Amino acid sequence: MDFRAGKTREEPRIDLIPFIDVLLVILIFLMLTTTYSRFTELQLTLPVADTQQMRERPRELTVAVAADGRYAVNKTALAGRGVGELAQALQAAAPAGGDSVLIISADAMAPHQAVITVMEAARRVGLAQVTFATQTSGAQER
Repeated sequence: MDFRAGKTREEPRIDLIPFIDVLLVILIFLMLTTTYSRFTELQLTLPVADTQQMRERPRELTVAVAADGRYAVNKTALAGRGVGELAQALQAAAPAGGDSVLIISADAMAPHQAVITVMEAARRVGLAQVTFATQTSGAQER
């Protein structure tokens, strides 16, 4: 006797409706338990910037290097091009001594040796914080 002859076999299937219901319940649970008021609980008083005060940088020391290798320390041109003259000018112009920040503003066509001379003079004076000034590429094209 064949008992299976009259029955058709059902294919297994995945019912998506209970799955969507579970996801919606999880979403509602997350929405109700998440508090967005944490960020509004903090009352911050932000500092006010004074633009005139920011322009005065007492610890900065600027050395400009021209394309032909001439130097200017804080917009004062130097007669000599040696390390010794530059080191003396940096020592005299450094407002905070070794804590001053040296900004090297070199022309794009300045010789590499001229920039290295500025860095050597800064080392002799004891200026450890050295940075380079740049400009955006849009300003160079004009």
